Amino acid sequence: MKISFKVNGAARELDAPPLQRLLDALRLVLGLTGTKEGCAEGECGACTVLLDGEPVNACLVPVGQCQGREITTVEGLGAAGHLSPLQRCFIDHGGAQCGICTPGVLISAEHLLRRNPDPDDDAIREALAGNLCRCTGYQRIIESVRAAAVLRRADARDVGDPRDVGDARGARDVSHDRQEAP
Repeated sequence: MKISFKVNGAARELDAPPLQRLLDALRLVLGLTGTKEGCAEGECGACTVLLDGEPVNACLVPVGQCQGREITTVEGLGAAGHLSPLQRCFIDHGGAQCGICTPGVLISAEHLLRRNPDPDDDAIREALAGNLCRCTGYQRIIESVRAAAVLRRADARDVGDPRDVGDARGARDVSHDRQEAP
């Protein structure tokens, strides 16, 4: 069966059995191996992706149900070889450990931050309740999400003059105090 959908903003079409798991279509057919398989039963959240903006366990979704829909995987969080602020905060704050749960946790955290730009720790815990991590006590993951929320809010406030897009990387990369080198 021909199935067409968007993955990380790009139109994709594949010929697959409609009951093939979305997880297998992403990893084996499309080569997007960031999404991990942890339990194959929808219990651990390692395979979490966004389907039309909502988190789902890709191990439970038949690819045939994705016709005409939009999927975001962990590869879609950053842009062209650059980590997203959320991904960078996970590295900087030790939220990424062995890497099995990290893609699913990142997707769940992204979903939270899109809905709630200033979550408290309880909201973060609730948003990540479907993601099992065996390596951490979750504190570093919570700190990572909290730091990403602060960073995203700062970026959202610091938009500057809309006519001056500069190199479009963000205000944090631009110095307005130009000093001549000696």
